[in-house]
Order: sequence, then C-alpha cells, then structure tokens
Amino acid sequence: MLAGALALVGAAPSAAAQEGPVGASQPPRTLCAVSDDDLAELSGMVVDGTAVVGLNDSGRRIELHTIGGALDGGDCAITDTREVDVDPRDAEDLARGPDGATWVADTGDNARDRETVAVIVVPRGGEPRMHRLTYPDGPHDAEALLVDPQGRPVVVTKQVGSAGLYRTAAPPEGVGPTPLELVGTIALPSSSTPGGPIGGFGSRTVTGAAATDDGRVVALRSYTDAWLYPAPDGDPVAALLATPAPVQVPLPDEPQGEAIAFTPAGDLVSGSETRNGRPGEIRVVTGAAALAGTAPTAPPAGAPAAEPGPTTGTDPATAADEDTGVSPQFVAAIGGAVVVGVLLAAIVAMALPRRRR
Repeated sequence: MLAGALALVGAAPSAAAQEGPVGASQPPRTLCAVSDDDLAELSGMVVDGTAVVGLNDSGRRIELHTIGGALDGGDCAITDTREVDVDPRDAEDLARGPDGATWVADTGDNARDRETVAVIVVPRGGEPRMHRLTYPDGPHDAEALLVDPQGRPVVVTKQVGSAGLYRTAAPPEGVGPTPLELVGTIALPSSSTPGGPIGGFGSRTVTGAAATDDGRVVALRSYTDAWLYPAPDGDPVAALLATPAPVQVPLPDEPQGEAIAFTPAGDLVSGSETRNGRPGEIRVVTGAAALAGTAPTAPPAGAPAAEPGPTTGTDPATAADEDTGVSPQFVAAIGGAVVVGVLLAAIVAMALPRRRR
C-alpha cells in the first residue's frame, strides 16, 4: 500500500514539467575575450547600432564603454568611454529607453540597506537625469532593468526563486523619489546548464535583462541561461507575467554572466565578468529573438481572453508576502510531503486495530 501511495504521489506532474521551456537550437558563439581591466566586472550591456556599450560594476562612478569590434571579429578593446557626471551607489545594468536614451540601473544593494535606488537616463546628447526610486516593501538587491514603451522603469529583483517586478505608475520626473509599485513576481524555470559562481542557485537568479529594439521580445538572464518572453504589444511586464513557458537559451560555462543585450537583427549578445583569473567573454546566439516566436502568444481560437491585471497568479494585496525567494517547485515539494504524511497516517491507523485484535 505504501508503495502504491508513493507511486500515486510521484505520478502527479509538477507545473514546471507541464510547461517545460523550449530550447535554443544552437550554442552561443564566442566573439572575443574581455581582457581590459575596465571591463573586468562587465555587468550591463546595450547595443548601439553596430557597437556594444558595456557598463562595469564599478561602484561610485558610471562609465559607458564602447567595446570596439565586438560584433565583427574585433578584440573587445575599449574604443571610447563616456563618463556620466552622476554619483551612483551601485550601478548594475543598462537598458534602452523608447527614445533611444541609455538607462543606467543604480539598483545594486547587496546589504539591502538603501533607502532609495535610482535610474539615470543618459540621452545621446545632453545632460544625464537621475530619478530616485523607492520600493513599497523595503530594500531589495536588483541587477536587471527594462524600460516600457511609456518610459517607465521596470526593475527585476535578484533573488533565488520568486523575483519581484517593480514599476513606476508613470514615467519618473525630477529627482524624486518616485514610488515603485510591485506589479508581480516571476520565477525562472529550473535549468541544468553548467556555469556561474554559485552552482544550481545561479540558474534561478536574475542577473540581467534586455529587450529587442521593437520591444516584441523580452529576455531575463541568470548566471547560466537567457529566457525569452514574447511581448507582442511591447509591454515587458505583460510579457513576463504571461502564462506560456519562456524559451530557454543556454549560456553555459560563463564565469559570472550578468550582461545581456539584443542587436537590431535580434541576435542575443551575452557578457560575463572575469572571475578567478578566467577572463569573461562576449558571445552571441544568432537569431535568438526569432526563437520566441515558437512560444504561444494568444489563447486558442474560441478560448476566453485573459482579463488584464497587474499580476498573473499573484494577488496584489499579498504579493509582497510572496517576494521571499521561495520557488514554486519548493511549494510543490512541500505539498507532496504533506500528501505522503497523510497517507502514512492512514496506513498506521488501519494497522492499529488489527494489532488490538
């Protein structure tokens, strides 16, 4: 009976098994190794035309480095640097705004003690603008930034399991601080891709984000993979909270992969920090954005359309309590254990009367 009970529990499929990711069909190709010390902690990237622009995780300064030749067989040397006259605390990621400006995510907070974080908007010409932001539920560490078509920053927190999605209600104006709102949570699927500095936990940790130029594909990355989400209306939050499983693009064996970007053609470019003496690399998966087209983007014909809302499967009133890093797989495992416990109790209860006779 016990064997049958355990078999019954084991037969229940998990949500992850039901909605497994679609895999990329080709491995990333190395473009160049990053040997410049000013890029040793490459943390964020955008592609500006044919040039890769990288951000080093360098604490209290912001320097946007043009990495010459990265996309056409060059050596990843820095060919130009734009110094941004803003004093950040921990700049971590780059994103492209709807007007072409580069946004810097000053959102790093390893100690989780910051009263405010910030985004810095760097236009192609003109002075940078800083907008301070506040979380509604206390400090978070975050290394991933997206910008929606309205010009609202979307911050994705860095934690294993359920990461928070935070966005301002309107495009920020002035220094602020402008409140962020928790609009949902997201858990990356599990992955067996090797690499990164913290083993299996790294495959579930969001370390960067990017969107295609047209906004129709959004990517989150971990230390080991990129995950692509179709965004047919260009809304990154709606894309990340949609129910179809994302497309997996493995990025194996990066020392500490934190940077990601799309080229105008939809190629996925990834970058890694140097770690333990092993240089980081800039790599590319050609045509990756097209892979997201294999994921369903609309309900089947005749099916009722989903009601729009700030979160999918998350009650806004309790979303802050869910932002704890507990994965759905962990919850499923606890549920399975409870079922086994109930069955064992029933077996014992059935056996005891026989012994009294």
